[in-house]
Amino acid sequence: MSVLVEGLFRKLETSRSLDQLLNEPMQQWRREIGDACLVLLQGAKGAWKKILHIGDARPEPPDWNCATECLDSQKEIERSIWKYFHVPSQSHVDLVLCVSHASPGSAAHVRGVLVSALEELAYSIDLWQRLQQKSRDVIRLNQILSVAADWHAHQDLDRLLQDIAQAATRLLKCDRASIFLWDRATRELVGHPALGIENKPLRIADDKGVAGAVFKSLEPRRWDRSDPRDEVDRRVDTSSGYRTDSLLAVPLLDQKGKAIGVFEVINHADGKFDSNDQEELMELARHAAAALSNTQQRQQLVAARDRLTRDAAQQVQLIGSSPEMQQLASTIERVGNTDLAVLILGENGTGKEVVSRQIHYQSPRRFEPFIAVNCAAITETLLESELFGHEKGAFTDAHETRSGKFELASGGTLFLDEIGDMSLAGQAKLLRVLEEKVVVRVGGSTTIPVNVRVIAATNQNLVELVRQKRFREDLYFRLTVVTINLPSLRNRGRDVLELADFFMTLFCDKIGRKKPAWSDAAEKRLLAHNWPGNVRELRNIVERIAYLSSGDIIEDNHIDFVRSPRGHESNESTGLDLNKSLADATSDFQTRYIEEQIKACNRNISMAALKMGLQRTNLYRKMKQLGMKPDEPL
Repeated sequence: MSVLVEGLFRKLETSRSLDQLLNEPMQQWRREIGDACLVLLQGAKGAWKKILHIGDARPEPPDWNCATECLDSQKEIERSIWKYFHVPSQSHVDLVLCVSHASPGSAAHVRGVLVSALEELAYSIDLWQRLQQKSRDVIRLNQILSVAADWHAHQDLDRLLQDIAQAATRLLKCDRASIFLWDRATRELVGHPALGIENKPLRIADDKGVAGAVFKSLEPRRWDRSDPRDEVDRRVDTSSGYRTDSLLAVPLLDQKGKAIGVFEVINHADGKFDSNDQEELMELARHAAAALSNTQQRQQLVAARDRLTRDAAQQVQLIGSSPEMQQLASTIERVGNTDLAVLILGENGTGKEVVSRQIHYQSPRRFEPFIAVNCAAITETLLESELFGHEKGAFTDAHETRSGKFELASGGTLFLDEIGDMSLAGQAKLLRVLEEKVVVRVGGSTTIPVNVRVIAATNQNLVELVRQKRFREDLYFRLTVVTINLPSLRNRGRDVLELADFFMTLFCDKIGRKKPAWSDAAEKRLLAHNWPGNVRELRNIVERIAYLSSGDIIEDNHIDFVRSPRGHESNESTGLDLNKSLADATSDFQTRYIEEQIKACNRNISMAALKMGLQRTNLYRKMKQLGMKPDEPL
């Protein structure tokens, strides 16, 4: 290996410019061949630029016209004391080496060494250029990947488009960038104000201008003012007052290779875009198309999620304008935005699950799961597995690992209905989960973090259950951070009519029949009923009427009340036994009235007495007269 080639290979990786690559090796080579003067010239925009000058200055500098002749002919030229050699590099085609030697006798030796070394010199320059290009490619790719990594986290399409455009102008050193997305309906390419045109979106036909040509052909296009074909849509320049001097556009393709738009950059800092800029924009376009697709899909999913959440929330409306319902709605609104535990109390059929869902849909957890568990419907042996999950083989029927309701509801709300029917062992494990916020599956040992808001409900008197040692006191206080008492339907006045009309609309829409109207007699009968089954009873009655009646008016004889299993009313519309004397009927009414008042106050005798306008001692006296036992559960 010659001294020149050996020196060049040592400098390949450390050189950042052509003169850094050649200076030291050619200095050593000059000393090897003798006292020669070496000048390396490179053509630049119709002139010559001196890359290297090694050796003593000569009276006669190289003749640049001779260098031009040598470059054009690519042959050795000798003029005066200088010889001119074209360097056959593929990456630098405009290099000419000028050599002058002080001693004419050694010129032949210098020429022979040069001719044999020019190929090696050109090969080394090309190899260095490839290394430089790879290094630039790595840097460029790292820059692209760095900015593209942030794009995939975007959920806002407009913000994503702005970030992509800003990255393109920075990386490609240009004035502006525009992303045009195809509008299939109008067959237009649509840009956005933030990408260069203020105040209004930019719309162009998908077959016009450079962008249209790129969209149709799926091929990139470069243009500058030296191109005789002026394909730029000058209406944009006219409307914006902006002058387009150079332009590069590439297609935006989806994963199937179909065009979804065009990525366009305008006015390069150096006057025009080159092939490297085109490759860089193509790479940016691939990442941009993927990020746009992800963001659009994410927005579609979010829109679908929001729509489903709204639809679900509409299915659990609170119907009624009574003072009790207005107060309930206000309480739900205040509690919804918190993460407090809630206990809902009320008779069967008053809508405890509806209220729990309302709380969920008015909370920040509205987009996460709502899981309901009826503790009374699950046997004691299976309740733990149902709530906390189990591992495969934990018991006889555990054929596979199963997540419990706490895991499934993580991030959302868990509704525990009929909490008063949970066993003491289940209550202890529930309390542990509420306090430690972790679950352990049955048969497992790994703790699983859960983030769940718990809403519990019961129709039982938990205070009495705590007194009887059937409900843990510590769990009671853990659940009753907020307590909501649901009013019974018989205490809600004309809400009965609003609910009846709501259910009638619901069922008629479902079966496709015209909604009938309620007669005055039918409304009076609805208002007079005692509603032992509350809203659930009303819903069932209206559903039966909607399916079985055929007229445009609902009369009172269409309303068929089901006899309550708790009573023996002989007159279903009034709840009165007309065979009893006035005194007996009055006693029955007073007994039932006091029972319901005490139930509504969760067996708080003092509060019930206050609501009835009595002293506590007078209430006890009255109950004793009626044969009621205050200490017995009602």
